[in-house]
Amino acid sequence: MSDIKNQYDFVIAPQGRKRVTSKRPRRQPAPPRIPHIAKLMALAIRLDDLLETGQLKDQAEIARTAGITRARVTQILNLSTLAPDIQQALLDLQPTTDIKPKFRERELRQIAIEPNWTKQRTAWKRLVAGKAI
Repeated sequence: MSDIKNQYDFVIAPQGRKRVTSKRPRRQPAPPRIPHIAKLMALAIRLDDLLETGQLKDQAEIARTAGITRARVTQILNLSTLAPDIQQALLDLQPTTDIKPKFRERELRQIAIEPNWTKQRTAWKRLVAGKAI
């Protein structure tokens, strides 16, 4: 017969009650991850390049290959219409452990639909001022 040994902690709960809990190793904090919007920006640039060089025929081919809808491909590719300095700022976002993203894709899509880069930059500055980058 083998001996089973466990370690337990006694915790004083509210109102003085004692609670027994097993000792478990503490969960390690999540490692920093590249923000999702930075990955999407890189993907948009790559897909745009594949279309420009003719390696992929059209957005429908991208959608079939990636297993996503054509509408989603359009949303991603629209990020490549952002002003170059905004694109670079997104690509330069540092890895983070934040659960809530600094910028949501929806917010950037609203900026990307504006064809005028000057107006895009104004909207981008407003977005950055409202949220710490």
